[in-house]
Amino acid sequence: MRQLPSLNGIKAFEAAARYGSFSAAAAELNVTPAAVSRSVRLLEERLGVGLFVRQANKLVSTHAGNVYREGLTPILDAIADLTAEVMTSETSRVLTIGAGPTFAIRWLIPRLADFHACEPEIELRVATGGAAAPFAEDWTCGVKLGDGVWPGFVAEPLFAADLMPVCAPNIATDLKSPADLSPRDLIRVAHATDDWPLWLRGSGLSRLAIEGPEFEFYGQALQAAADGLGVAMGIRPYIDDDLEAGRLVAPFHRAVSKGMHWYLVYREARSDEPDFSAFRKWITNTARAPLAPAVITP
Repeated sequence: MRQLPSLNGIKAFEAAARYGSFSAAAAELNVTPAAVSRSVRLLEERLGVGLFVRQANKLVSTHAGNVYREGLTPILDAIADLTAEVMTSETSRVLTIGAGPTFAIRWLIPRLADFHACEPEIELRVATGGAAAPFAEDWTCGVKLGDGVWPGFVAEPLFAADLMPVCAPNIATDLKSPADLSPRDLIRVAHATDDWPLWLRGSGLSRLAIEGPEFEFYGQALQAAADGLGVAMGIRPYIDDDLEAGRLVAPFHRAVSKGMHWYLVYREARSDEPDFSAFRKWITNTARAPLAPAVITP
């Protein structure tokens, strides 16, 4: 059984120790200075040690008082935080969606205004740590590229990850067929070294070297392509908005499957949460929207 002193005494002492004043502590606690002084005196009697040396217009903590206050302040802060969390948990409508930075920037964020129009009371937060497998404990769900197997999680397919070379419109005028590709113009993504070889094999050019500039993320490579640096290997759905807007073009209109899909990944326990269900319905419906036309090869 816990042997705890009066919570009022603890609150009074901790506030008085922080301020070095009964009056200032009384103002914070919304009581009288006399009430604070009495609570502290009763606490000292309960502990059997002096916590303050009372001086004219000043309180000086004893060694025991300093030790007690240093331990109590973080405990009281934690209680306050926990209380606030419990009080708001039933009314909070916040969903945290984990996704890679390129997916978030090039597909998810441009569509969030539509979700907000449908569900204005739900606050969405996007966490761009999607490379973590499968996602952080405090995320509501994640959008992941992979084979759909993440033990302990539900994975619902959103769309296929198809590969298609893209470039600026002025670059495309010189590309009549895949044979016109120059090795030094093939923009690479550091973590996706198989993309170009996979597409080239599907186009009968498996011996073509890939020697162009290399970038860390798809988004950087696609921006470089839009700026005329060369031809990037685009991946669905990163490129669809740019294709529709004409910022990028697909000179060969040939897509090859990457052999993966994009999935909505979440814990089974989330399935019945109304706000998550609303987001799940929205993202699955949005993912079904028609993509820019392409010839898909197996």
